[in-house]
Amino acid sequence: MAYILDDDGRALVADVRNFCEKEVKEQCKEYDVSGEWPKEIYDKAIELGYQMLEVPEEYGGLGIPGETVLAMYEEMAWADAGFAVTMAASNLALKPVLIAGSEEQKQKCCDIVINGGLGAFGLTEPNAGSDPGAGKTTAVRDGDEYVLNGRKCFITNAPVADFYIITALTDKTKGLKGMSAFIIYKDTPGLSTTNHENKMGIRTSITSDVVLEDCRIPADQILGAEGTGFATAMKTLDLARMFVGGLAVGIAQRALDEGIAYTKTRQQFGRPVAKNQGLQFKMADMAIQIECARQLVSHAHKLYELGLPYGKEAAMAKCYAGDMAVQVCLDGIQLFGGYGYSREYPVEKLLRDAKIFQIFEGSNEIQRVVISNHLLGKF
Repeated sequence: MAYILDDDGRALVADVRNFCEKEVKEQCKEYDVSGEWPKEIYDKAIELGYQMLEVPEEYGGLGIPGETVLAMYEEMAWADAGFAVTMAASNLALKPVLIAGSEEQKQKCCDIVINGGLGAFGLTEPNAGSDPGAGKTTAVRDGDEYVLNGRKCFITNAPVADFYIITALTDKTKGLKGMSAFIIYKDTPGLSTTNHENKMGIRTSITSDVVLEDCRIPADQILGAEGTGFATAMKTLDLARMFVGGLAVGIAQRALDEGIAYTKTRQQFGRPVAKNQGLQFKMADMAIQIECARQLVSHAHKLYELGLPYGKEAAMAKCYAGDMAVQVCLDGIQLFGGYGYSREYPVEKLLRDAKIFQIFEGSNEIQRVVISNHLLGKF
């Protein structure tokens, strides 16, 4: 496989798989039905530090290599995509702080995560999804404070977050160049969450709106300078896309693994259906697609580690992995026949979980815009 890990890395990945087998995989089934947030599962994961995989060593982190983190996230998604999304989305909120924050901001947010806290990243608004320039949330300077008003939607971890990264317009006349980013801590007056989403998939993650009503924060909670919020958000998403692609790979790998196990035991015409070459070829194609996606994810991350441009490759990894996961899960259902359509078996859940990977972190249509812009440049 694409991730070439040392002994320590392989041990960490094995530990994650062992934890997910014992504490996540089967336990999440009931929460997929109920839509409740499984706090007790996350509490156990936090005891093991799985919420802090991306905290840099200089700020108290574990110093785990990025390639190992990708493999650990894949294992989480193999067990339950909603669980993996919760862990990764918390680190998504940490990324803009590490990109644009002061040393004090970086240390404070890292300390929150190290001590078991979660983050939430708030860019999307009801009328501003793929078009962030249409956002209406504002931040007005008032002496040594900013006053924020607006609404963010589809925010992962919103009701359980300990800190939020919120983008807001500090100058409405400048469009995207008037957007700034802010850190807001939980329990800040004027900050609330509402409208818990009853989602199709990743139901063990929690997704809600964030409402800001005359929310006052100290001026030193701005990330970077005024007007740099959009650039920070785009750098954040560039970096996050390869990790999202890695989660999609985990879902697809589970679909293939379930299909292999089932076809070896399902008897038709007096023999296991895995003996049929048509199904063998389908599984071979699934494996090829999964490994292609994994290689794209790994390649994008390697470019990042080397300090080389990686935006196009990260978009490719996210786009291909998201599309691949949906198709592989569809093929996984087909391997089960009628049983694949039944909630008695896990593959229908995998398809529901996979679909969001074509939508969030920038829809796959937007990824194709990003890729084509890199290819064509200005002309």
